Amino acid sequence: MVNLTLLYGVLLGGLLLMVAMPSRHPQAVKVLGLSVSGLAFVVSMLLWLGFDRSTAQMQYAMTLSWGDLEVMFGVDGISMLFVVLTCFLMPICYLCSWASVQHALKEFCVSLLVLELFLLAVFTVTDVLVFYICFESVLIPMFLLIGVWGSRTRKIRAAYQFFLYTLAGSVLMLLGILLMYFQAGTTALEVVAATSWSEARQLVLWSAFFASFAVKVPMVPVHLWLPEAHVEAPTAGSVILAGILLKLGTYGFLRFSIPLFPMATVYFTPLVYTLSVVAILYTSLTTLRQIDLKKIIAYSSVAHMNFVTLGLFSGNMQGVEGAVLLMLSHGLVSPALFLCVGALYERHATRLLRYYGGCARTMPLFALVFVFLTMANISVPGTSSFVGEFLVLLGSFQVNTLSTVLAALGMVLGAAYALWLCNRLVYGMVKPWSMPRASDLSRREWWTLAPCVGGILWMGIYPEPFLDTLHWSVAQVVLHGTP
Repeated sequence: MVNLTLLYGVLLGGLLLMVAMPSRHPQAVKVLGLSVSGLAFVVSMLLWLGFDRSTAQMQYAMTLSWGDLEVMFGVDGISMLFVVLTCFLMPICYLCSWASVQHALKEFCVSLLVLELFLLAVFTVTDVLVFYICFESVLIPMFLLIGVWGSRTRKIRAAYQFFLYTLAGSVLMLLGILLMYFQAGTTALEVVAATSWSEARQLVLWSAFFASFAVKVPMVPVHLWLPEAHVEAPTAGSVILAGILLKLGTYGFLRFSIPLFPMATVYFTPLVYTLSVVAILYTSLTTLRQIDLKKIIAYSSVAHMNFVTLGLFSGNMQGVEGAVLLMLSHGLVSPALFLCVGALYERHATRLLRYYGGCARTMPLFALVFVFLTMANISVPGTSSFVGEFLVLLGSFQVNTLSTVLAALGMVLGAAYALWLCNRLVYGMVKPWSMPRASDLSRREWWTLAPCVGGILWMGIYPEPFLDTLHWSVAQVVLHGTP
């Protein structure tokens, strides 16, 4: 029977086998890492196919016991989709690093598998304290990916900045979890959810959780670590950072802040809306003056994730479902854009925009994919982002019309910088120095981009399977989030 035990067993078995494998066989290490992550994705798809979409209850329950301590793992409609997304992106990370990572290859592959295990634990654990431990443990392999396998001389600074920003915000979250434990007597989510919290305590706990989740989103002004981390990270690090790690903050809002502290959520919603709108407008304007390809995509990610927070705090089904769909869409579009930038960097060893132009003539297949991804990034109908952003705007319009109008203005600015980037990169004159090194997408690069393109089209044209999976779990969050 396919369950979470099988999924974790595949990853743990593959990790132990990889640790025991000698480093002098790098090709075998890469094949093993790709095979294990690919098998994990197959298992996650089987879990999704067997998922009961007619209930909001946790499914595929798995319990770990250690003395008197018991920790339960399971998935509902929301976490199921993020489990699939995590397992989907990991084989792509191995493929995109196949030729670019040369030194400490075994350690690199081990770090990716450890990171996948921690991410899956974040999305499946039903204990608040264990969630915090896994939430923070993700920092360690990601710190190594940036600091050891980063591409430039500032990678150590970027790794420490990423680590310290996210760790500092989480200290308050730990204190909040301890406060919850002293009142509820446990950190099990079902017991904590049934506990009655006073209004003053809800405000304190919500603020403690917000301090951690806002950094992960990231929200302005605690967003400065993200562009720096993206620029210095290897392509696989940027794929995971954009595809999964940015979702941890919004997932935390959805799983803990909104259903556990409904009165505090209503009280702080104007603050969240203000910060989100400021972030959308500010980062969209900032993106227009960037010259580094990765920084342009990184700042656009900040704007998109703050669209997600608008939907999450709308408190209605349209907004919350749209926010989750937008998270999933961003988990496909943004990693694919970073893969395109990585392909350019492998050929030309620079990410400065002024050195590029005329890719439609020298790299026509690359240009075709990049234009499609640009259309997806600005939410053209028929792509996954359109469905999510439309539902978010529909939900937030019912709560705060002014914020929705300003956020829609941010969409116009987003289209401006995305089309400006596409025009500069794909069209115009071919730079003579780049001609000898301008080769189109290889077969390996195509197989990293094609699944993302397929997923974007699937969600944009036929989002019903995703909405069906989400519906009852989102309904429960909305119900519990109403004071």
